[in-house]
Amino acid sequence: MQGLSQEEISRYLRNIKIPEIGIEGQQKLKTASVLIVGLGGLGSASALYLAAAGVGNLGLVDFDRVDLSNLNRQVIHDTNSLGRMKVESAKGYLERLNPNVQVDIYPQKISENEGTEIIKKYPIVVDGTDNFETRYLINATCVKYQCIYVYGAVFQFSGQVSVFDAQHGPCFYCVFKKMPPQEIIEANRGVGVIGCLPGTIGTIQSVEVIKLILGIGKPLIGRLLLYDAQDLRFIEVAVKKLPQCPVCSGKL
Repeated sequence: MQGLSQEEISRYLRNIKIPEIGIEGQQKLKTASVLIVGLGGLGSASALYLAAAGVGNLGLVDFDRVDLSNLNRQVIHDTNSLGRMKVESAKGYLERLNPNVQVDIYPQKISENEGTEIIKKYPIVVDGTDNFETRYLINATCVKYQCIYVYGAVFQFSGQVSVFDAQHGPCFYCVFKKMPPQEIIEANRGVGVIGCLPGTIGTIQSVEVIKLILGIGKPLIGRLLLYDAQDLRFIEVAVKKLPQCPVCSGKL
């Protein structure tokens, strides 16, 4: 296992002081690889905190460019990034934040025709996307390659998080069995969201990733966490594997 330099020990000291992490746990973070699909609001928060925590290799996937309307919530980008590819903007920020982290970028879509081969390189995949089609594809690919899928979604004042690991619980399809009708999908494209909400959900996603890497705590496997920001309430819903799931049956 890779050792830590004195600079790294100083940088991660507050992590290392936690009994459940320590030097050994920090070394596990250093050797871990995580893929973040989507560098919007969710991906911004997840990427920032995973880099700051010392996750050694981060892969970033996004085909979009930074737009002014992104900046109320996508805090990994700034005004100087307008017009740049999001993966390039994010890579620059993360390398300034923590030069110890290797950041690999993939300026492309995840689709049935491209991108799924990227996923199998990473044991953990963070969902920072905003559409159902990509989520179902990420889920199917994670099941195929036995990757863990850390799901997050936001809408106006509400958000949700879960961890889908077909080896130990349900997959995304088990919980969200049917894709919404096309008119609902279209209606939800570009809907409003309070800027700090993706930060809350993305940060929870990053905590789940760190727990998974370290093998500590109780990940959100078999649990869907719902967050209502207006009433400041968290509700946990138990979710189960779908019998005869067409995606993950036989994987438990």
